[in-house]
Amino acid sequence: MSVSQEQSGSAIKPPRAAKIHLKLEAVVLPVSDVDRAKSFYGKLGWRLDADFVAGESFRVVQFTPPGSPASIHFGKGLTSAAPGAAQNLYLVVSDIEAARAELVERGAKVGDVFHRAGPGQPPINGRDPAGRSYVSFASFSDPDGNTWLLQEITTRLAGRVDAEETVFSSPAELAGALRRAAAAHGEHEKRIGAPDANWPDWYADYMAAELSGRELPT
Repeated sequence: MSVSQEQSGSAIKPPRAAKIHLKLEAVVLPVSDVDRAKSFYGKLGWRLDADFVAGESFRVVQFTPPGSPASIHFGKGLTSAAPGAAQNLYLVVSDIEAARAELVERGAKVGDVFHRAGPGQPPINGRDPAGRSYVSFASFSDPDGNTWLLQEITTRLAGRVDAEETVFSSPAELAGALRRAAAAHGEHEKRIGAPDANWPDWYADYMAAELSGRELPT
């Protein structure tokens, strides 16, 4: 194969799907005061999974955000990064206003919700008026300055979620999906001009399609 062929992409085969699952388990946060960080994340309502100590130089604390398959680690002897070096760690939510309100109630200093008109565009105050996924945000920091970025996603881009593993991570996320399915189903019944007796199947198909990024039923 010539260099020109490689660069043009004309002879490049599409990448094969990985056969071995590599699931992100934990992200290490650099902190200066382990007990202060433990108190902060505990007050947010995150689940404390472990607090292991081995001598004076090693300690690992693990918390898991509600509904998250991945966790965070912090402690002693885990990283050489400076406290606060972890920036813009994404927390995906289905309702950014509700997520922000709960975090504020739990003591986090969360900034105002903002959105972007497009990639690389400056922030605009408020949630995206059209309710588009991926464009509405809010941020907060832990006591060391490690920053978290809330991102509202209700409909995934195609291929972002395994269609065979469409699961909802919390009752609130499921309730939001049901409300959106109900609204869409109302429009569906208007189009067909009659009540839809198979609405449970329609709801299920709509919710699974929305979560996995497939084309939504009409």
